[in-house]
Amino acid sequence: MLVADQYARNSETFTMNFLQLSAQDEAMLAGEKGTAVQMAMRILTTMAQVYGAERLLDIESAHIDGCLYHGDSGLAFAERLVAGGAQVRVPTTLNVGAIDLLHPEHFQGTPQLAERAARLMQAYQGMGCWPIWTCAPYQARHRPALGTHIAWAESNAIIFANSVLGARTNRYGDFIDICMALTGRAPAVGLHLAENRRGQWLFLLEALPERLRREDVFFPVLGYFLGAQVQAKIPVITGLLPETTEDQLKALGAAAASSGAVALFHAVGVTPEAPTLADAFQGQPPERTIPVTLADLRQTLAKLSTVADGRVHVIALGSPHFSVDEFAALMPLLASHPIHPEVEFIVCTNRLVLPMLQKRGWLAPLQAMNVRLVVDTCVVVAPIVRHRGGVLMTNSGKFAHYAPGNIGFDVVFGSLEECVRSAAQGSVWRDATLWSD
Repeated sequence: MLVADQYARNSETFTMNFLQLSAQDEAMLAGEKGTAVQMAMRILTTMAQVYGAERLLDIESAHIDGCLYHGDSGLAFAERLVAGGAQVRVPTTLNVGAIDLLHPEHFQGTPQLAERAARLMQAYQGMGCWPIWTCAPYQARHRPALGTHIAWAESNAIIFANSVLGARTNRYGDFIDICMALTGRAPAVGLHLAENRRGQWLFLLEALPERLRREDVFFPVLGYFLGAQVQAKIPVITGLLPETTEDQLKALGAAAASSGAVALFHAVGVTPEAPTLADAFQGQPPERTIPVTLADLRQTLAKLSTVADGRVHVIALGSPHFSVDEFAALMPLLASHPIHPEVEFIVCTNRLVLPMLQKRGWLAPLQAMNVRLVVDTCVVVAPIVRHRGGVLMTNSGKFAHYAPGNIGFDVVFGSLEECVRSAAQGSVWRDATLWSD
């Protein structure tokens, strides 16, 4: 059991087995900062030993996934922390919960589930976390700087922070995330260390048509292919265009973190730690080199759908949460292709986007076009969809991966235009030119 008298003084640190703790760490472990921090430090030091860490390091921010209700154990844990006076020590944002607090009428679950989900969200807010309730905190004013240490949970947020921002976090999950936020510390292992951020497998895209590499739909398919290939290794990509957008990188990372356990990728000439191929591999040769072909991507595209093209019942967009730029691409498509009355059209976004939609004059037209805007949560983690089964179409690799298992829908994957035009006719519409040679 982790108790303070098991530590021996060694210069300015305290040592328990191989894990060195600072005087401040031991003070937290001894309960000098309150019972909540003490419990958090006990969990953190135990996990640090599991990870094989020799020390802890300071973090500058955290993103919490544990605010999503999965059962009473998570609620009991959070409320025990609150009872112990828990307050986060670093800027901390909150991932999606299980209910849209601004639009509770969207919730299709039981009153008991809604009450417990809201209690859990309130508990984390009570610890001083910023209630933005989004899986894309990096598009909601929370952007850690290059090289900073953070403790982020939620797979797409982790891979985006590591890859696109160049911040440093491991794949952290529920409970350990809030422990790090309460202590301001993380184990000095894994992707926190520069030597562990070296690329491992090289993927060559230059043989693919340039017009395809500009298409938004290319990125979730590429990401899904990468994740299935490398699992937890670090892929390096050559051939992405310099003008590749943040939303495209977001879609790539989210899909790679769904089909695999990817926490970091490097795109040469695009992402900050890969200005050159040599930088991405830290001067070492790749373990494996894979030229990506159209045949690879077509096979991956087929895996993202569970049924043949036909009738669709639900269109779901926004995993990760839809950005303002993505709404800008959606608006003209909806204006040209009105939604079929029997198709449920849902876009998940974060609550900070709503006033921006209002400012641009888009909010009322979206509502008039029967687009249901959901914030604070998403359709694959909460009972939001009104249809009871059927076919869900999406342009999100992450939605396509999780919807069959999480909410029992068959899935059809397509581009944004394919989703909108399919919603208009009530059955799948395809752009035959997208994946052509």
